[in-house]
Formats: sequence, structure tokens, C-alpha cells
Amino acid sequence: MTETVERLAARLRDFARERDWEQFHTPKNLAMALAGEVGELVAEFQWLTPGESASLDDETLARVRSELADVTNYLVRLADVLGVDVLAAANAKLDENGRRYDADLYRGSARKAPPLPP
Repeated sequence: MTETVERLAARLRDFARERDWEQFHTPKNLAMALAGEVGELVAEFQWLTPGESASLDDETLARVRSELADVTNYLVRLADVLGVDVLAAANAKLDENGRRYDADLYRGSARKAPPLPP
């Protein structure tokens, strides 16, 4: 079965409810937990060279996979608690970035685009 964001959100909701953790799953707490997990993910790459980071050994890849799962779970849980469709938000942001970063103007460039006019 292909997992959907909605199904994952429901599983996470049930997981929290079964443990009476909903009281702790405030947006603030979930955002802080998400930031902590992102920090743990970043720590896996902290002292690697660019080349090493692109070809992880099996042990490191397993740890990275676990941290990515934690980040994903907290992100999906936060979005669910806030009533945000995370895929719709991501697609809207990608559309906005497509308007900000014209491929012909920004190809191969890391420079930041100015904000879009209101």
C-alpha cells in the first residue's frame, strides 16, 4: 500500500490519542520537537565532506533514514494539528518559487531572488 500524507496523519493522530499525548502536541511543542529532530539530522552530516555526504555508508544511511522519519512525522503531525494540507502548501510554495526563480535567469546560480510583489 502506498502511504498517503492523510493516512500517515491519521496514524500519528491515533498514536498520540492512544497514549494521551494530544495534550502535549501543541503547535509550539511540535515545532520545537521538529526543530530538534532537524538538528539531529543535520548532526549526521556535520563533519562530512560534500563527497562523503553524497555516498553514505550503510550505518550512516540507516541513522539518516531514522532522522528523516522523525522529521517527517513531526512535520505531518504539526500540519495536522494546525489543519494545514502540507502537500497543498508545498505545491503552492513550489509554484511561488517557480515565479520567483525563472529557470532561464537563475540556472546554475545560488543567488536569492527578490520577494514577489504583493
